[in-house]
Amino acid sequence: MNSSDNKYFQLFSMNTDNIPLPVKLNNPFNAVIPEIAKIAAKEVQHHLENFPPDHDFGLRSDTGLGKMFGVLVGKDVSGRLGYLAAFSGKLDCGTMTDFFVPPVFDTFKEGGFYKTKEEDINRINTKIHTLENDINLRQSYEKLNHAKTAFESQLLSLKEQLKKDKEKRASLRFYYNSTAHTSKETEELKIALDHESARQHFEYKDFKKKWTITLDSLQKKVKEHTSELELLKKLRKIKSGELQQFLFEKYSFYNFLGEKNNLHQLFLTSPASTPPSGAGECAAPKLFQYAYLNNIQPVAIAEFWWGISPASEVRRHKTFYTACKSKCLPILGFMLQGIHTDDKEEQTLITLGGGIPVLFEDEHIVIVDKPQPFLSVPGKSIKNSVLELLRKKYPEATGPLLVHRLDMSTSGIMLAAKSKEVHKQLQQQFENRTIKKKYIAQLDGELWVSQGMIELPIRVNLDDRPRQLVCFEHGKKAITIWKVLHVENGKTRVEFTPVTGRTHQLRVHSAHISGLNMPITGDDLYGSSSDRLYLHASQLIFKHPITGKKIHITSNPLF
Repeated sequence: MNSSDNKYFQLFSMNTDNIPLPVKLNNPFNAVIPEIAKIAAKEVQHHLENFPPDHDFGLRSDTGLGKMFGVLVGKDVSGRLGYLAAFSGKLDCGTMTDFFVPPVFDTFKEGGFYKTKEEDINRINTKIHTLENDINLRQSYEKLNHAKTAFESQLLSLKEQLKKDKEKRASLRFYYNSTAHTSKETEELKIALDHESARQHFEYKDFKKKWTITLDSLQKKVKEHTSELELLKKLRKIKSGELQQFLFEKYSFYNFLGEKNNLHQLFLTSPASTPPSGAGECAAPKLFQYAYLNNIQPVAIAEFWWGISPASEVRRHKTFYTACKSKCLPILGFMLQGIHTDDKEEQTLITLGGGIPVLFEDEHIVIVDKPQPFLSVPGKSIKNSVLELLRKKYPEATGPLLVHRLDMSTSGIMLAAKSKEVHKQLQQQFENRTIKKKYIAQLDGELWVSQGMIELPIRVNLDDRPRQLVCFEHGKKAITIWKVLHVENGKTRVEFTPVTGRTHQLRVHSAHISGLNMPITGDDLYGSSSDRLYLHASQLIFKHPITGKKIHITSNPLF
């Protein structure tokens, strides 16, 4: 790889001699941020505070939105410690090129293939827009739709009349056959009725024929206007596909070993198979790419949000976040090959020895007190979990055992059934919302409103699993009742009563700007990491599925 003048390599403005450096590069998907990376982030944030007014990221105006930024601490060829800075996506501020590393592929390059092809597509889009809004096309569509409506209405009326006439003829035939009439009268009636039936048959065919001619004529006029439109849309699809393939090939990434791979190759074996929109434009790939191409040894990495949060997501100003998995996992999985990293994406699980604490047990159910951090069910790489321990302790149990789950980072009460039948009955109580749950949480801030209710629909963030986001169009109904227990030392202790049970419901409702706008302490997905997630399932109230007695279980959090 060629070395450049490393003009984007920033030396620390403060003395960092006494700051310990990590032995291994921290994993971008791990929430633990080394101190040296936090210092670099603060220096970048100071730079952003002096940014042009038209790029305030929504902090001083109602128009801007925040953006994810990243820092990569490293050592250059002289052994000097410094950092690189990058932003995710694109910004049109030219001054940024003096501080933030360039993109992996510059789509803004004047006269380049991408710019030329993009301009071609934009011209096609302009033509399509003009044709779609042409007054002659609109009038042709209106005439066609009006004619279709008239035809369907008249056809329905005609069919109803033909049906009535047919029933009338059938009644007359029955009447003449069942009463005293001469054979001549009966025959004359039959001939008259047959003639009427035949006439109406031809009238019906003639009606449809005339309307077919009319509709075909109007359809032809529409076609005259839309034929060019259809050709342009086909051409746009072809050119868009070509441009996408071009981008897949141009977005080529290096790893620490000097190997090279493009987007198309990197996503072939991923669940998505096709790179999602914006893949390769995130801060982390830009940082590693520049570091490798300029002989900078990576030491630590961090990404943080700067500015106002999008309406649907939970993003907090100056808060650190892990790299997004849907876009970055296949890319960084390749780029980090050859470099020593802390590969632990999940916290080390505690050893429980003989098992987990049991709060209640009889021959039908068992209620345990899940510690933190501990999985409810086996994960991809970690099998030790509440479910596995229950299976070992109750080998004769039937059915799924666990009636509900808690996040790995959440501690507290979990209910399990020892038989399939009991499990089904308890599940029914959850579905009917007759089981009552309460949680205790510590919020990262002081909340002075005493109580309330949050109604924010939630769905998974398809671009950044397992994070959830607020979505009023496709989200599932999510309701949380809350009340403050006490406020002390900059923290707020609250009691949550979830009416619904959506994934990450309490965490999103706490952190989202339209919720409490205050994340749970230690929430590394929607807030800031700490020694633990301060969320505990503290109460469970339900009816025993066999005895019918009310069961009320409580558990005190260890915070």
